[in-house]
Amino acid sequence: MGRLKKPELFALIHDYLKIYLPDQKNSSPHTITSSRTSLEQLIDFICDKQGKQLLAVSIDDINSENVDAFLAWLENEKKCSISTRNQKLACIRSFLRYAVSRDKTFVINFQEISAIPIKKKPVMQGVKYLTEKAIEELLKQPDTSKSIGVRNQFMMILLYDTGARISELLNIRICDIRNDSTATVELFGKGSVFRTVPLMQETIRHYENYLKLFHPGEAPTSKQYLFYVKRHGAVHPMSDDNVRRFLNDYARQAHKTCLEIPERIHPHLFRHSRAMHLYQHGMDLTLVSQWLGHSSLEVTLVYAHADTEMKRKAIEAATSKRDDFINSTKYTLDDDELIKRLYGLR
Repeated sequence: MGRLKKPELFALIHDYLKIYLPDQKNSSPHTITSSRTSLEQLIDFICDKQGKQLLAVSIDDINSENVDAFLAWLENEKKCSISTRNQKLACIRSFLRYAVSRDKTFVINFQEISAIPIKKKPVMQGVKYLTEKAIEELLKQPDTSKSIGVRNQFMMILLYDTGARISELLNIRICDIRNDSTATVELFGKGSVFRTVPLMQETIRHYENYLKLFHPGEAPTSKQYLFYVKRHGAVHPMSDDNVRRFLNDYARQAHKTCLEIPERIHPHLFRHSRAMHLYQHGMDLTLVSQWLGHSSLEVTLVYAHADTEMKRKAIEAATSKRDDFINSTKYTLDDDELIKRLYGLR
């Protein structure tokens, strides 16, 4: 293994993720995971962009040019939302603020990146969601004759049934799911807030089948992560990149028979779809807001706006067809993995 040319970057990352955030700042597990993922993605991007080995990356590489390019890549190539783009930038800034507190010579990097503006969202963006038929089509895609297919299908079912954020889903432990008189799952959401969400019995059936394959003999009180991957013989929580990868594979397959399904999808689409379907089936918007774990009702109003817009378009379409009928004559129509683990990036 080569030697780190400028080890201060990796030493800082280690101390930031392993000591500063959890012990000194008392940050939530969500914040730590988000910071770890953002820093890892940025460093991987720099390696790819500049053709560098991981060992050769230094804190000098975390500059405004590279961060600007990274943010553009997130939006244009990874198709991340503006919110995700801004959140990644905030994580990078927070790390550099910590780096400056340890060594004032890093202040130039921090000032440059602090000057990168937070991107504004368009006013009242339309929420994208799938119909219930499209969700059903997606759930048919995994090959459930194989264990990996059983896992992926159950994960999609749980994403939809709970409306969980991907971070919430990947933090679920076996003990968080209870199958008493009412089946529920406890989700650990934004702001370190817990909320309990009911589960349908069909979801529990898939859950029990999944446990037999991936957690045989595990006690209901186990604190093992529900979804995991094995790397180098060790068990790790599954990453959201892994989930996005197989979701896009299934989306491309499903698109062939259901054009409504885009060829690229993201986990949050299940959350939007479930919330929209609950609202359309008569759930009060206040309950939808609580069920989603929104900080305020105002955030949830986007579903009412989207539903109103959908009804308006349906009325227009119906009116257009009627007018066309009436006036038909008038109108027409390697080692990098080890390094990352050592310094807290894995």
